[in-house]
Amino acid sequence: MPHFPVNHPARPIYRVLSGLIGLYILVFGVWGTALTWGGPLFGRDGNWALGLRTNLAFSLVSVIFGIVLIIGASRRGNLGHYMNLTAGVVFLVTSILMMSVLQTPANFLNFSMSTVVVSMLFGLVLLGTGLYDRVGPPEHAEAERNRRYHPVAEIHRHH
Repeated sequence: MPHFPVNHPARPIYRVLSGLIGLYILVFGVWGTALTWGGPLFGRDGNWALGLRTNLAFSLVSVIFGIVLIIGASRRGNLGHYMNLTAGVVFLVTSILMMSVLQTPANFLNFSMSTVVVSMLFGLVLLGTGLYDRVGPPEHAEAERNRRYHPVAEIHRHH
């Protein structure tokens, strides 16, 4: 069974990181939508926003993802934990899939290699923040601290 740290002391930093990524994605999406509005949804022309190539479909999806990440970062419960884990996987999988079709007509989101790299980095950061921003009751946090700082006592207690 995987172990997710509970009430990690750096959790506020992780929430800020995911919120900043969400803000960047939202601004990118809004800017990209403004640039590509009126063009084809899955256009393959040279529209760039904040250093990343985009089209209307990718820009609209980015607006939605940016809002979702900001909402997740602003919540105190485990909603952000699950949202960051999910978003991290989505970004990583999307970047790998889009990289595999970069120079083909299947590149429907109009990715460039820089978009692939940024998506991969965002995916890794979001996955990392999702791993460390789980919230639990104080007893779980205390048990975690005991397990972290006194692992031998924890092993002997179970035997």
